[in-house]
Amino acid sequence: MRDFTIEIYQKLINSLLSKNNAFYTFNDYLDFPEKPSIILRHDAERLPENSLLFAQIQSGLGIKGSYYFRAVPQSFNSEIIKEIASLGHEIGYHYETMDTCKGNIDKAYNEFYKNLKKFRKLVPISTICMHGSPLSKYDNRDIWEKYDYKELGLIGEPYFDIDFNEVLYLTDTGRRWDGERFSVRDKIAGSRRPEVRSRQSEVGSQKSAVTSRQQYFHSTADIIRAAEENTLPQKIMFTFHPQRWTNKSLPWIKELLWQNLKNQVKRVLVRRGD
Repeated sequence: MRDFTIEIYQKLINSLLSKNNAFYTFNDYLDFPEKPSIILRHDAERLPENSLLFAQIQSGLGIKGSYYFRAVPQSFNSEIIKEIASLGHEIGYHYETMDTCKGNIDKAYNEFYKNLKKFRKLVPISTICMHGSPLSKYDNRDIWEKYDYKELGLIGEPYFDIDFNEVLYLTDTGRRWDGERFSVRDKIAGSRRPEVRSRQSEVGSQKSAVTSRQQYFHSTADIIRAAEENTLPQKIMFTFHPQRWTNKSLPWIKELLWQNLKNQVKRVLVRRGD
């Protein structure tokens, strides 16, 4: 079975459901961090109709996820955002204003606030998540060196408000589940917010308790197998990029080739940053 298809995505979700796992949005997880839970996070960076399909599949199975949209035309689709929210899912803001404002922290905050208000005209927004912008020299999390998102009525940002010593982080970055060497910023090390820097620096310097037991999955089939064998930990955050997942042959091949090219570029950037 090909990976990164809707078919294998459904098989993954069903395998997790078959083990009576509890699914939480990120917002809900923050209310009950002590409970075993699976957080389904989706970075809707482009092709928002793919995110809608994911949301519909989850809704049909009686589960919910969190969907983070960028404030750019290839992501921000007001009708799709409202439809996903109407299915009971959480909507969040996938911010990148340090990048778009070329590192000017005050301009970045003003643009962040403006975009947040645009989202909140459509749906409630209580959590945010940074966009990695791998080709940019700016880290979008740096905005919180000076400002505090909680003063805007926001309760969480995954890279700052999840203890990854307790929660296994699995992301399809690089179109694979072991793509950390291709990831410039979508990884648990490197948080910059002052009040959490000490904890995150620990995470960056050594494997967390939960990831040290990780099987380092490469494919979705590897995760499915672990779910069926009951070897997954009780707390997991999955990060999906729905634009990568499709049953259509031509888009699937295009995404495969494009991602392989991007991985080579990102590998060079990661090495330069070491």
